[in-house]
Amino acid sequence: MNFLTKLADSIRESSSVLCIGLDPNLARLPEQLHTLSEDPIERIVYFCHQVVKATHKHCAAFKTNLAFFEALGSKGLDAFHRVVAAIPSRHIIIADAKRGDINTTAEHYKQAFFDQFKVDAITLNPLMGMETLEPFKGDSSKAVYVVALTSNAGAQDFLLVRSGNFETLSAHIADKLANIQNYSETHLGMVIGATHSQVSQQVLAHHPKAALLIPGFGAQGGDIKALTALLATHPGLPLINSSRAILFDVNEVSDNETASGNWQDRILERTLMANHQLRPIFEQVDLN
Repeated sequence: MNFLTKLADSIRESSSVLCIGLDPNLARLPEQLHTLSEDPIERIVYFCHQVVKATHKHCAAFKTNLAFFEALGSKGLDAFHRVVAAIPSRHIIIADAKRGDINTTAEHYKQAFFDQFKVDAITLNPLMGMETLEPFKGDSSKAVYVVALTSNAGAQDFLLVRSGNFETLSAHIADKLANIQNYSETHLGMVIGATHSQVSQQVLAHHPKAALLIPGFGAQGGDIKALTALLATHPGLPLINSSRAILFDVNEVSDNETASGNWQDRILERTLMANHQLRPIFEQVDLN
């Protein structure tokens, strides 16, 4: 199935543009999981499986953050594989890997994530040049979300600096992607931070059909009203990611989920709240 078709179907079926980020931080997992197993691998896998089970009806995508799995060594990649395999096939599965290399190295990244782990999309860093995309361009069932404008303050260091005739390096990246999309079967989307909505408008103008992966909503404080206005004129399909704000208690009062009710219920509650906040964006998305 074509990636954009699957993305539209998943958004439509879930009535949601929410992407849930699976960032299984061992230090913040519920205390109850310590009684489940002394093995951190098993705790992470169980936690992620439970998150997917609790939320899959209410989101369009899951984004697995490789860092939290790679930190556990070789067994961590097996855990990543087990988590990805447990996500229902109708969902968009994104490997948040932020890889970016050339030639045979990039080819092997493609083989790892598209051929072995069989994810639908991967995040890539383009700063070694657009040739980092070459091995990924031949599969219409897949997508690459290229880091164009991040939600962290460090975006000021490079991405928001003027680049040639472009307002910012971010805009330059977007323009390059739009041109390459003309001969890429794989969809070339963009990562655009929710905390830079004013600058994002300039970036989106250079790649208006790009599907978007938008971090910064939730714990990083992205402005929903500004984001809704930004996306109102962008025809590309958006996924709005939330990780910590859904997985863990943002008030830090009970990261270990010791309050009344179980931690799975509270993850579901936070998911439903996120969807309520994102409803205006969902309602303006063109799924035809």
